[in-house]
Amino acid sequence: MPLISVVIPLYNKEPYIKRAIDSILAQKIQDYEIIVIDDGSTDKSAEVVKSFPDPRIRLIQQENAGVSAARNRGIEEAKAELIAFLDADDEWTPYFLETIWRLKEKYPEAGAYATGYKISRADEIKIADLKKFSPAPWEGPLQNYFKDAALGDHPVCSSAVCIPRNIIMELEGFKKGVAWGEDLDLWGRVALKYPIVYSCEVGVIYHKEAINRSFKKCLSHPIDDHPFVKSVQELLINEGIPSQKLCDLRECIAKYQIMTAIQNINAGYRKCAKNNLKKCNTKLFQKEKLFFYCLSMIPHPIYKKTMNIVLKIKKRDLIP
Repeated sequence: MPLISVVIPLYNKEPYIKRAIDSILAQKIQDYEIIVIDDGSTDKSAEVVKSFPDPRIRLIQQENAGVSAARNRGIEEAKAELIAFLDADDEWTPYFLETIWRLKEKYPEAGAYATGYKISRADEIKIADLKKFSPAPWEGPLQNYFKDAALGDHPVCSSAVCIPRNIIMELEGFKKGVAWGEDLDLWGRVALKYPIVYSCEVGVIYHKEAINRSFKKCLSHPIDDHPFVKSVQELLINEGIPSQKLCDLRECIAKYQIMTAIQNINAGYRKCAKNNLKKCNTKLFQKEKLFFYCLSMIPHPIYKKTMNIVLKIKKRDLIP
């Protein structure tokens, strides 16, 4: 049985999938399996995967069902007790798995293990801005995941995290049928029940300049709420949430609601975006809430021109 199962959801990433797999094969830890779930690609992505002779690589092809279904299929097929995720257009640094395994050995009770990451855009590469952390080599349990998630870049990147298989199964994996935010939903559900352990060592390069990233696809329908907002509502009804987490959790949810509104505005669903923002209860993000509410009133063609200007001025915290 391998130490770690690596799950790669794949959909039309022919230009990038070789880079992703090469970055796994270059790891200092070599006891792993790679499970690539080809989610109905129409390009030659699968052929690229098949070109690798390494027996640790398994390619499973299925009809297109979305990234959550692809990741969940990979989880079902995984043989290891620790499951890592890598998006097909991202890459690991050579010490990523070594860092993750060190965290697991030191903190076996954790619900997830994550590392720092760099964000690569067309015009720059920068280290994710995690405002409350000390610089590398700091590592350990996050003291307040939801506060960290509300400030700066998100502490957990979908390509820089490993989760024990039993915890993923307990939480029933990624939500299916979700157009956007399925990864943040799962990390949040983990954080509500278990510690998340983090190392500031950069383990991943997250490529935002890659074409066809899932969040760049035009939404086929409006998003009434971020999936994690719905998860929290279900927990409040069925199980409750510790009171000491509620204040920071509220601000984290507010950030996700604003991000959801941005997605709806970008796709032209202005009415739904207004509803997202009306439900947003925040002290930290009042200016952002008002700003995007005003943008939701602008006709879509004018909005697109406005956002081109805004993106040059304000690139980070709330703009996906």
